[in-house]
Amino acid sequence: MEYNYPKFTPEMKKTHTILIPNMAITQFRLLEYALRYDGYKCEILGNCGSAVAQLGLKYVHNDTCYPALLVIGQFLDALNSGKYDLEHTALLITQTGGGCRASNYIHLLRKALVKAGYPNIPVASLNFSGLEKDSGFQMTLPLARRAIASVFYGDMLCALRNQVAPYENEKGAADKMVDLWVERLGRVLLAGKGFTSREMKHTFPLIARDFRSIPVTRVPKVKVGVVGEIYVKYSPLGNNDLQKFLESQDCEVNFPGLMGFVQYCIFNMGEDHVLYGGKLAMKMGTDQLLNWLDSVERSMLKAEADAGFYAPGPFKELVEKPEGIISLGAKMGEGWLLTAEMIELVQGGYGNIVCAQPFGCLPNHIVGKGMVNKIRAMYPSANITPIDYDPSATRVNQENRIKLMLAVAKERLNTPAEAKPLTAEEIAGGAPSLSHV
Repeated sequence: MEYNYPKFTPEMKKTHTILIPNMAITQFRLLEYALRYDGYKCEILGNCGSAVAQLGLKYVHNDTCYPALLVIGQFLDALNSGKYDLEHTALLITQTGGGCRASNYIHLLRKALVKAGYPNIPVASLNFSGLEKDSGFQMTLPLARRAIASVFYGDMLCALRNQVAPYENEKGAADKMVDLWVERLGRVLLAGKGFTSREMKHTFPLIARDFRSIPVTRVPKVKVGVVGEIYVKYSPLGNNDLQKFLESQDCEVNFPGLMGFVQYCIFNMGEDHVLYGGKLAMKMGTDQLLNWLDSVERSMLKAEADAGFYAPGPFKELVEKPEGIISLGAKMGEGWLLTAEMIELVQGGYGNIVCAQPFGCLPNHIVGKGMVNKIRAMYPSANITPIDYDPSATRVNQENRIKLMLAVAKERLNTPAEAKPLTAEEIAGGAPSLSHV
């Protein structure tokens, strides 16, 4: 029997509070302002802990993706809390629209709501692919532009904060600066400003200048990059507070920006035309959009570099990184982007890498763990450890595996190897292996 699940209607925009699962904290804090400007009442969830995972296990099959289990558990935990008027509460979940199981989370969530006794809670879908055509929550062009600005600003704040916090003279100064700018940018977004290309390009140097003004004492530290499945990579709930743990081990942490994933999804729509044919208009449209994003991104990266901070290459250069290693047609989940980000991190001096992946996520095991030996062969300095996250994996075991990687990194700290790719002849002749790490 097919169940008639409640949909989010246009009228609910005025009456319902929308609960949103947290992933990339700073970016989502700004996204909340973008949604509020558009007339939505929303709240980013912050409830974490083992109870959330256990609740997810109760209502979601344990073979399902770990991120789906956590997101659904977080929603149900929030509804159980008594904090919300259940007659006027809705849930928002993203759908990628690709072949990844993430596109189907919304159906798992609706079934879980019925099982848990919340059959009347509507679920809205945030997607760019028109998967829920009859939903009252629509991604309009103005909202999309504000969402893109939120991601750009959030990425920049995170990148600068992570390069300042380990060295700051006054503990917490970088976090205070993030809060100050989130509040400032939030007011600007609520005023209907700050999201155009010109406004973003004007704001980026101001943000960089403020972070540069924070007093620091630069000392050698282990630099760690984090890649992986999009949710587990960013979400403290999904990765057991990985960033906090790495910083407690006296590391500088680098999370490649969320905008890279946004551009990757757009690029893949155009790449479909290259690989399989179809409408040329789709390829032309995605190229035009990527050119606009590239212009804004290069301005952001220049502002970071001009202020003396490390800035990675733009997305258009990232696309070239996996050549000869993995095809651009490998685009399930994080696809070739994950491999490209690992190469970018190694080349940028963040060769100690944690590859965070949900246990059983086949795409990530191929494009993440499956590419490690190839990258090590090309870059002998690469020190990569894949870490599985799922309900049965213990935090202690995960952190012990990361500590082994950090032990190697600390040994090398005073004698860093140059991240230079080997030639084909050197690889064929037998490159030094780090498979024992």
